[in-house]
Amino acid sequence: MRILIIEDDASTAGFLEKGLGEAGHSTTWVKTGVEGLSHALDGPYDVIILDRMLPELDGISILKTMRSNKVQTPVLLLSALGQTDHRVEGLRAGADDYLTKPFVFSELLARLEAIMRRSAPVSEDETTLQVQDLTLDLMTRTATRGTRRIELQPREFQILEYLMRTAGRIVTRTMLLENVWDYHFDPQTNVIDVHISRLRKKIDAPGETPLIQTVRGAGYRMVK
Repeated sequence: MRILIIEDDASTAGFLEKGLGEAGHSTTWVKTGVEGLSHALDGPYDVIILDRMLPELDGISILKTMRSNKVQTPVLLLSALGQTDHRVEGLRAGADDYLTKPFVFSELLARLEAIMRRSAPVSEDETTLQVQDLTLDLMTRTATRGTRRIELQPREFQILEYLMRTAGRIVTRTMLLENVWDYHFDPQTNVIDVHISRLRKKIDAPGETPLIQTVRGAGYRMVK
């Protein structure tokens, strides 16, 4: 991916450039809001990492100007302001996702990948997802493992679809809340654990290779 980083803190920007470079992405770093807006309006970037608090022009103003000029480049907004009102303001201004500082790089990278998946056009020919012997039919909304049919509730289907689309990668609780429940805050309940437990019992029957793993301290992963 070609990534524009608009961040006035050199330490944070350097951390991002190093990590994204190691992940195989190309980065451009600018320090001020005015310079960032210029690059955002003119540059061919796949995604933008935008700090909210910037000199000369703040991130919210940059977002609003981009969207008013029909620039639809996906934006991940970074901010030390993590209250619900702040996140809502950022998302309504045009951000595709909102991540509070300090952050873990692996989650930032996963969020960027999720943004790009959501932005990519969906193939009209894609009607099924396959992970090992597990098949999910997107047209009939049914699942089978081998010859065994699996009955899923609507929310279980959504979770399974997301896990299969991200197979092999860690999926955090935040990612599930945002992509399955469309929550941009933590409701402070065990709703995810309950649904994952039910789904795992249906997908991983006795004698079958477990496909849904719990990654301690991080989230969940569908074995690829």
